[in-house]
Amino acid sequence: MPEGDTIFRTATTLRRWLAGRELTAARSTVAGVELGALVGQRVEAVEARAKHLLVRFSGGATLHTHMRMTGSWHLYPTGERWRKPARQARVVLECGERTAVCFNAPVVELLDRAALAAEPSLRRLGPDVLAGEIEPAELARRAAARVGGSPSVGELLLDQQFVSGIGNIYRCEALFVCRVDPHLPAASLELEALVRLVTTATRIMAANARSSAVARDFGGGKERTWVYGRAGRPCRRCGSAIVGERHGRDARYLYWCPRCQRGGSGGAGGERPDYARPPWSG
Repeated sequence: MPEGDTIFRTATTLRRWLAGRELTAARSTVAGVELGALVGQRVEAVEARAKHLLVRFSGGATLHTHMRMTGSWHLYPTGERWRKPARQARVVLECGERTAVCFNAPVVELLDRAALAAEPSLRRLGPDVLAGEIEPAELARRAAARVGGSPSVGELLLDQQFVSGIGNIYRCEALFVCRVDPHLPAASLELEALVRLVTTATRIMAANARSSAVARDFGGGKERTWVYGRAGRPCRRCGSAIVGERHGRDARYLYWCPRCQRGGSGGAGGERPDYARPPWSG
C-alpha cells in the first residue's frame, strides 16, 4: 500500500503538472463516476490527505482516490505510450499536452462539496503527520480513544484514526529506531515515548517525501531499511535474526528485532508501567 510520503510526492507532481490548467478531456471507467462535465473547468488544487488524494476542480467537484494496495497515478505527455495497459486505467485527465492517468485504484469517487465534507473515510482521519507538528496533548487524547481498537503499540501506529499517513514500512522502522517492542500494550506507553515514535516516523517520511528512496538512519550502504523486509537477516545493531510475522487484528506483516526491541518501551526507564491505565490519559 502506498504510504503517506508516496501520496505526498504524487500530489506534489500532479499539482505541478495540472494545477491552474483547463481540462480538455476527462473520462472514467468506474461505474457512476461521470467526468465529462468537468471538461472546460480548471484544476484548482491537488491535495494529499494522509493516504487519500484529492483533485479539486473550479466547478466545485473533487475527485477522491485511494490507492490501497494496487493503485497509482502516472503522468505523460499527451499521446505518449502508457507504461500500463489501457484496460487498467480508472481515470484519465487531460490538460492539453499533459495527461494524468490513475491505474487500478480501488476507490474513485467524484464528490460535490457537501459529499466531500461528509465523506466518512476522510472525516475519521487523525491528524496527518506530514501536515505539521501534532501537539502531545492531541496525541494523548487520540491514543486514549483508540487503544480499544488498536491494543498494541504496533497496531496503534497503523491506526489512521490515531494519526494518519504512517504505513507499515514506517511503523516498523520507527519502532526499531526507538527500541520499542511492537507487542507492548498501547496503554503502557509513556507519552514521551509515544511522541518520540510519531516524531521518528514523521521525520523519516518527510525525508522520503523529498526523495524516491526510503531514508536511512544507519548511514551508508545500498540497503534502505533497518528491519522492514529483512526477515531472517541479521540486525544491524546486534546481529540477531530479524523476525517477520503477522501481527494484530488485521494481521499486517511486522518486522522487528527480538533483542533490540524485546520488552523495550522507549521510555526513560524505571518500573514497568501499569498496563491498566495509559500514563498519557491524564
